[in-house]
Amino acid sequence: MTRKIRLGAFLPGGGQHIASWRHPDQPADGAVNLDFHIRLAQEAERGLFDAYFLADGLATGGTSEGGPARIAGFEPVTLFAALSAHTSHLGFIATASTTYEEPYNTARKFASLDLISGGRAGWNVVTTATEAAARNFNLDTQHPHAFRYSRAAEHVEVVRKLWDSFEDDIFIRDKDSGTFLDRAKLHRAHHQGQHFKVEGPLNVPRSPQGHPVIVQAGQSEDGRSLAAATAEVIFTAHQRLDTAQEFYRDIKARARGLGRDPDHVLIMPGVSPFVGRTESEAREKYEELTSLILPEDGISLLNGLTGGTLDLSGFDLDGPLPPAPPTEGMKSRQALIRQIADDNNFTIRQLYQWVASARGHYTVIGSATQIADILQDWFENEGADGFNILPPWLPTGLTDFVDLVIPELQRRGLFRTAYEGRTLRANLGLPFPVNRHAAAHAAAQAAE
Repeated sequence: MTRKIRLGAFLPGGGQHIASWRHPDQPADGAVNLDFHIRLAQEAERGLFDAYFLADGLATGGTSEGGPARIAGFEPVTLFAALSAHTSHLGFIATASTTYEEPYNTARKFASLDLISGGRAGWNVVTTATEAAARNFNLDTQHPHAFRYSRAAEHVEVVRKLWDSFEDDIFIRDKDSGTFLDRAKLHRAHHQGQHFKVEGPLNVPRSPQGHPVIVQAGQSEDGRSLAAATAEVIFTAHQRLDTAQEFYRDIKARARGLGRDPDHVLIMPGVSPFVGRTESEAREKYEELTSLILPEDGISLLNGLTGGTLDLSGFDLDGPLPPAPPTEGMKSRQALIRQIADDNNFTIRQLYQWVASARGHYTVIGSATQIADILQDWFENEGADGFNILPPWLPTGLTDFVDLVIPELQRRGLFRTAYEGRTLRANLGLPFPVNRHAAAHAAAQAAE
């Protein structure tokens, strides 16, 4: 199959931009409006997106980088179970924490979503880097960065073992004989490690795509190691092609060194597009949304992105960003925000205006042709296998991309004109994960 751009749609119902809820096109209650989420999912499917992606936090987001419209919302796996009934091809990538969930619970709920959706689920693996979340889970402070990633690696290992509890052809369901399943094809995990002791088996079988797609977004050294070893899709944040290329080449090399096929590790940087029929129209859209930002929300956004310890209350908003104290939070994102400020010589006000939509991902402003040029350049020059699209406000930002940019990418032969299959794996071009027990049995038979 000719290599095509893969596209995820990052669609928080409350809007991506911190002021999007104030835009006349955006429902103010979008974060908790199920009908609106159904509309977004169907619009993404009309645009032939691979997946609907949702981040998630384990503390209220109204006082940090989420913006006021994200102070409350749906748990994503629950939401996606509902949305899957209103779509037929669109994948659903939900976030769940390896720090605050047990592997059995994670494996069970994602396997259930995968079955309900007919094989369209993905798990975005996160370690959850906020003090607020820690305090909601019986802790006074969050675990250190290295601990979280050590636990995450083992957590994913256990989940994958549990997803292989049932071989694909285990169920016989013969009413005449009374034979429901072949018990020789049911397997326990028998896992004992540093962080977890899990016997198994899981009580949910495999789906038509084998098991959910594993997604990860870490960019720190620990994050890269975890992604190269475990992820099938990697969401990443870059402002320039050269840094995107360094990340892309590094991850592919690490995956190859671990015996993995680098073509089965898809790199998808985030892009927040302001699309117009002309560049001037796109810039008008950007300026309109920027004008709706309240300074206190902008300051709160920067505080969240820099680790939650940067107090900007006494600083001139038209002055430079002061140094942020080091934290155990998202170290790569903290470094990226500093890079954006330094590279552009931004004031505090200019910085929060620029990251208000993309939060460190790449904001692009232009016509469909200009935006397609950028995506094509990154795609063809080892910067990306696809992109996670972050429409600034909804539904208009998504519709603009579907109606203007998608046809331009299709005209260039860079994007599908129809879905390739019915599962998320099939559409992403990822292989079916053969059950480890079935594989071992087949290998043993071949050796006889």
